[in-house]
Amino acid sequence: MHFKQFIIIFSISSFCFSLSSVWALPEASFKLFDPGTELVVDYAKYGEFKNLDTAKYKFQIKDAKGLAAAVGEGIFPNNSVKNDPKYKSFDKAKKLVGSHWSFVNITDHQAAFYKWATAAEDPGIKLFYTAEILETAGHISQAIKAYYATAVHYPRSIGITYWGTAWYVGPAALDRIMYLTKRYPELGIKLVDARIAVENRYDENLKNDIFSINPGKLIKVNPSQVIDPKINLAALEVEQEKVYGNISLIKYSNRHWQMKVDGQPFIIKAMAYQPSKVGQSPDIGTLKDWSISDENQNNKIDSPYDSWVDKNRNNIQEGDEPAVGDFQIMKDMGVNVVRVYHHDFVRNKQVFVDLYKTYGIRIIIGDFLGMYAVGSKADWIPGTDYSNPEHQSNMLDSVMKMVNNYKDEPCVLMWVLGNENNYGIANNSQKNPEAYYHFVNEVAKKIKEVDPYHPVALCNGDIHFLDIFADNCPDIDVLGANSYRGKHGFGYYNLWLPIKEVADKPAMITEYGCPSYGHRYSREYAEDFQADYLVSNWQDIIQNSAGYGTGNALGGVVFEFVDEWWKTGAPPGFPDIIQDVTPNCGGPFVDGWYYEEWFGITSQGDATDSPFMRQLKKSYFELQKIWLEK
Repeated sequence: MHFKQFIIIFSISSFCFSLSSVWALPEASFKLFDPGTELVVDYAKYGEFKNLDTAKYKFQIKDAKGLAAAVGEGIFPNNSVKNDPKYKSFDKAKKLVGSHWSFVNITDHQAAFYKWATAAEDPGIKLFYTAEILETAGHISQAIKAYYATAVHYPRSIGITYWGTAWYVGPAALDRIMYLTKRYPELGIKLVDARIAVENRYDENLKNDIFSINPGKLIKVNPSQVIDPKINLAALEVEQEKVYGNISLIKYSNRHWQMKVDGQPFIIKAMAYQPSKVGQSPDIGTLKDWSISDENQNNKIDSPYDSWVDKNRNNIQEGDEPAVGDFQIMKDMGVNVVRVYHHDFVRNKQVFVDLYKTYGIRIIIGDFLGMYAVGSKADWIPGTDYSNPEHQSNMLDSVMKMVNNYKDEPCVLMWVLGNENNYGIANNSQKNPEAYYHFVNEVAKKIKEVDPYHPVALCNGDIHFLDIFADNCPDIDVLGANSYRGKHGFGYYNLWLPIKEVADKPAMITEYGCPSYGHRYSREYAEDFQADYLVSNWQDIIQNSAGYGTGNALGGVVFEFVDEWWKTGAPPGFPDIIQDVTPNCGGPFVDGWYYEEWFGITSQGDATDSPFMRQLKKSYFELQKIWLEK
């Protein structure tokens, strides 16, 4: 669980809310010189949509002057930004010097807007980022217009992520529109009939992509009509029901999927849990098994039962701050599932038996299946070979050890195989994905031979190789995706709908998260950003669960419960160790960077009482509000 996929774009030339979870419109950080004459632009007045729902789609402009006046500055085909007196003054003062990419995450939104609106860049990427900056600046309706213009004029634009994978601008623009219209329903704007699909998008070959394009239409509606009401699932026929003892996966006639446990609907509100004492690190061979660790020798396992909440964040345990344990802290938050792996650092099964018996929290337990060369007994280089019979046998032995050890325990919700193995870290899945996914399916079949009472999930890296997964993994019950796509969520058009159409399986987000640190940002600001990010991601999950949206989301796993200070290479010495603030790589976070050691929704404070002290971040309380709602 190191580096994950997230979206940061380099040129090559998602989200829904429940009715009770909306935000007030922000105040714009600067005034637009030319906001346009129409709030919702009727494109049919200014041109013609041709060949809708085909690869030959085109919007032919017939009245460019009228369309430019309607959309306003910064939005194609309007170029009035250079007539903006403020633009001229910014340009004269040399506030716009440098690469437009260096303006993406700056706090001067007006400068960023001028820079991107005039950038020499792929026009679809240029317009998308102009829209994003308008959104960040609080010009929400103008941002919606800009995102829609992206889908209308440049639906085939493609960017490249930090990891070298394709990013499809058209579907992303539609997802942003859905996010904004549902986050701010008081605007009374709704997107209807839109669809931008890309056949063959899941491989690494852009040349074979086939687009089918319909940008849909933005319409004015009553604010109460922006968010569709929940579908009455009880009125639908059950098309398929997979039963695993007291767990079931139900597919309705509208192709929505629902998990039930003990006959009741069950949404996975999960936390990735791997507590570690500051100063310990697997990189230097000192990381201890948290499931048995008793540092203070009081006969209580440290993190699960002996941690305490530093309410006032003064790094001192006071009389009203008793030891309560992480399990109780998670229960109080509304967590109902913890995601763990069974390997060397989690050997005490009884801790999970008690987690369910005492706290009512189940586990999703996994095997790395050769990721990081774990379980295959391969060397890091060249790594696990999924076509190697010896490696296969070793991995299967590791999996079956887990299954046979835990299969009769009521704490188990499901098995999960791998951890974004398709990214190819210390394995050959990227070079031979067919062999990898075929092996995954063989392992799933072996599990079901000895345990028919729990679903089997795969933990994929986002939806890369989704088509190969769909062709090779009929025995996988649930597709899990580690996805770090940003504060807008995962995307109706970019994640949930492709999974539904290509794989036709229920899905869960096996990791989503955000660091609570940003360079030059205050702790409060960064924690606010993290909280907004996680709440937005959760709402996207809910609004694509059974009865909403695509209806295939089963829930998700927050990464992670507590900050781990070793993640970016801890020095071998405490107290010299510090929580690292070196950017790891680019990501859609507060300052555009990824800080591996700051993803917890709780921190370890100044580490003077690690592994016991917990300081609860804003994310904890914001998720608690939602997860405890009845």
